[in-house]
Order: sequence, then structure tokens, then C-alpha cells
Amino acid sequence: MKERGNAWLPALGRRPGARLRLFCFPYGGGGTTPFREWQALLPAVVEVCPVLLPGREARIGEPAFDRLPPLVAALDDALAPGLDLPHAFFGHSVGALIAFELARALRRRGALPPVHLFVSGHPAPQLPELERRHDLPEDELIAELRRFQGTPEEVLDNPELMRLVLPTLRRDFAVAETYEHVPEPPLDCPLTAFGGLADPRAGRSALLPWQEQTHAAFKLRMFPGGHFFLESHRELVLPAIAGELLSVLETAR
Repeated sequence: MKERGNAWLPALGRRPGARLRLFCFPYGGGGTTPFREWQALLPAVVEVCPVLLPGREARIGEPAFDRLPPLVAALDDALAPGLDLPHAFFGHSVGALIAFELARALRRRGALPPVHLFVSGHPAPQLPELERRHDLPEDELIAELRRFQGTPEEVLDNPELMRLVLPTLRRDFAVAETYEHVPEPPLDCPLTAFGGLADPRAGRSALLPWQEQTHAAFKLRMFPGGHFFLESHRELVLPAIAGELLSVLETAR
């Protein structure tokens, strides 16, 4: 039976009759907003479940996690009510790292693994992390956010909003930048890596090594745009996701 009022999964159970759930993990500082319209644009048999992490939207009063292991442990518990259907994971930027490590955590405890893993806009986990943004001075961190063009200018130029946003952003960046990859056998689920052709951080050469993390099928899809191609070219990204999920369902049938 599905748990009601799950703070981590505000949309869980809103699509009765769904045959597959797509759990969506946000980029640094992000919440459920980027994924809210996906439900109307993906097949009706898929229930889109954006994951709401602490430190944003309705959970803005809760401190965000700043290390990956405790975050994955909390997610392992929080997502349990939604794992009664076949499920896929999608994560963008730091969300890709979260989705990957959660898939490995499920495997370690013998839980139902994802039927497909989508990793977007993040280098393969075995590659060294070269950036240190979480401890930058405020003005340098804001300059970095402008460079990636994912935060609206009206937010960047509003000191009060930035006081709310920056602590969560710093902690999200710390999750990725303090991550230590521990080798494990590759996953058994298909893995698709997405990237932006103009993304300076997660280009083709940084995404291709994701293929080492699965025994199953691997695909690399590059899209126009920079780090936030996910939003600027949604009309290209969502059909690619839909195609993979429908293929999974057809195979299961």
C-alpha cells in the first residue's frame, strides 16, 4: 500500500493504473519544479515522481544534506513505498550521482532494482572531481551560477533570495565534490547518459565512461545546449526518455 503524505515524494500515487514509475532527482539547488510538466508529456502508463530533497520548496526549512552516503540512506527508506511498481531513475547533474548510488544501494540490500537508469549532465562517477564550488566566496559562487545559466538573473540579483538559496546550493555542491567512488560490479540495468553539446563540464568524453557502470545496454545521447539542455531542449529529451521506458514495458509484456 502506498504511503500518503510522503515529503520526499509529493506526487506518489497520483496516476492510478501506471505500470512504471520514473523517479526524478534534481540538479544542485533544484526541486520538483523542472519535472512537474513531465507527467503530461510522457506516456500515460508512466507515473512521474519528482523527488523533493530537504532544503527546497515545501522543505526549505530543513537543512540540505552535504554528503552523499547519508542522503542515499535516507532516500533508500523514503522511496520504499514507491518501489511496488517497476521503476526507473533519472538524475541531472548531482542528481545523476544520487540516482546511481541509490541504484547500487538497492542492489546491495536485495531490493527491486531500477529497470533503467538515466544519468544526465554529470561525468562518470569513477572520474576525479576537479571542481570546488561549495566553499567559494559568495561573489565567486554567484559568478559560477551565472556561467552555468541555470539560475534566473532575477534570483541572482536579489540578495534576499540568494540568502535563502545559497546554503542549499553549497550543500548540494558539497554532495558531489566530496564524493568518493568505491568500485563495485557494474549494474545489471540498461543505462542511458545524456549530455549537452556545449556543456564544458560534462561533454562526450566525460559521459562515455558511464558505460563501465553497466553490464546491460548503454546509450549516450548528446543534445544541443549547455549544462541545462534538459530545460532548453525538453522537446528532444523527453521523447528519448519515453522511447526507452516504452521499450522496457514492451519487453516486460
